[in-house]
Amino acid sequence: MAATGMRLNAAPSADGELDHCFDTFFTRALDDSPELVSSLGLDTGGRASAKSRLDDASIGAWQARRQTHAAQLATLRAMNRSALSPRAMINFDAMLYDRDMRARVANRFEFGGDGPGQPYVLSQLDGAYGDIPGFLDTRHTIATREDCEAYLSRLSAFAVRLDQETARFRRDAGLGVVPPDFAMDATIGQMKALLVPAEQSDLVSSLARRAATKGIAGDWSGRAAKIYTGSIAPALQRQIAALEHERPRAVHEAGVWRLPDGEAFYAASLRARTTTDLSPDEIHRMGLEVSRDLTARADVLFRAMGMTQGSVAQRYAALYRDPQYLYPNTDAGKAKEIADLNVLVQAMEQRLPEYFSVLPKASLEIRRVPPAIEAGSGSHYTEGSLDGTRPGIFWLNLRDTGEAPRWTMPTTTFHEGVPGHHLQLSLQQQSNLPMLRKITSFGAYVEGWALYAEQLAQEMGFYADNAVGELGYIHDALLRSGRLVVDTGLHAMRWTREQAVAALSEIDGDPVTLSGQEIERYACAPGQACSYMIGKLTILRLRAKAMAGNRRSIKAFHEVVLSGGALPLAVLEGLVDKDLSSTRP
Repeated sequence: MAATGMRLNAAPSADGELDHCFDTFFTRALDDSPELVSSLGLDTGGRASAKSRLDDASIGAWQARRQTHAAQLATLRAMNRSALSPRAMINFDAMLYDRDMRARVANRFEFGGDGPGQPYVLSQLDGAYGDIPGFLDTRHTIATREDCEAYLSRLSAFAVRLDQETARFRRDAGLGVVPPDFAMDATIGQMKALLVPAEQSDLVSSLARRAATKGIAGDWSGRAAKIYTGSIAPALQRQIAALEHERPRAVHEAGVWRLPDGEAFYAASLRARTTTDLSPDEIHRMGLEVSRDLTARADVLFRAMGMTQGSVAQRYAALYRDPQYLYPNTDAGKAKEIADLNVLVQAMEQRLPEYFSVLPKASLEIRRVPPAIEAGSGSHYTEGSLDGTRPGIFWLNLRDTGEAPRWTMPTTTFHEGVPGHHLQLSLQQQSNLPMLRKITSFGAYVEGWALYAEQLAQEMGFYADNAVGELGYIHDALLRSGRLVVDTGLHAMRWTREQAVAALSEIDGDPVTLSGQEIERYACAPGQACSYMIGKLTILRLRAKAMAGNRRSIKAFHEVVLSGGALPLAVLEGLVDKDLSSTRP
């Protein structure tokens, strides 16, 4: 998808050199990650062997990936950027930012996960124990006997992966890097919930169920159960034992300031997550200001509904308790909630052509987060395959329908589905971008777009004459502005978990139980919570610039913003400015 008005005066030799460079990087990424190969739907033909393997999470592999990124950064820095075409410059700048960001973390911090802003290998958010069961169920396709055999191989690899992450957890613990006590307790609880008899394990039933559906004969349940009982369960028990051994050392302080070189780690995390150089103080003030504006609008809406007593947060708390907005907390009630949201998605899809020139080819499904992991997992989206044959999935957490009342769910659906993550990520996969760029993500852009999509739905009239629906939209915006306040509070201002929980509840009115889950998430993903609102505000600012004086229509603006895939915010601004400086109207 070409940006409106973009001049493509290509310099073939320089652009060709960059394309070759990106192809090399992409091939290396596939070589290093069998899971990426399957996620992209490329585990066939010459890459079929990837389907029998999982990623190597050993300490040696972790260090090798860092060295690879450092070498790739050096390669990019040696190129002549000025010789590139405008479009190639955008791709170059995006990848340079990514590799530079990774190098800054690798050169300074000897702990954490694979990406910037991941302080802990294992937490209630991170770890193969939570990721791989869902990956095998949704990303590992079953169509042939060979696929079933590959699944069994991956089950054996899962046990190895658990032990690799246990070793890294122990190594980091030796450096003084242990999650806070509440995160340790949640993680241990989730791991123990996976330790069930083999016949009750989703790892076993997923293969047996799907093989039966395809008519693939074999004792798949028995063979999978043998691997689960003999390899996976013992590895999971060893991982639990490692966490329980370190649990007495865990402290209650939630912020990463307490880690080795913790203040610098948070600064690097903020830069990586927001793709800006905003300081914690600047972000904190921004959160307070946006929260005040949103609170004023919510007050107007509440008064229109006749709700005038108490603070805005207290009135939101009352909405949470209002039974007219709650689905029954039963399997039937949860199924009805998903069905209602599917109707909403269909209504939005009918309106999309008014605002977007290109639409997703991949379909969108709404599924319930598996009950085994719903205690520590939020609602989220996973993109479909590159060829569009595997759908994008909006995973809805329905552990308690009281946490997902009717007035909140339209906005969540617009965020995760259309015109949010599903639209943006599907168009990125469909676009005429180098393969490397199609798989590169920048949280401030991706989450900023999804938050912008929430406002776009409001502007499209989806809450017309529906004050409680708009209050749901404002509530979620307040949650994101509140995140700017509490994330910086936790990690830069040394707030306690309880201080942050109270502050967030006072801003958006969520029950303290729900705010507590949010704060525990931010404690283990520093800076990530800030990406949403900072990204949205940047997109809105660029839209105002582009549409001033009718220079661009909203449809043309969306085409430009989505044409380059996920970008650092400064690079996105450059893309918009180049479009506006073009000679075409």
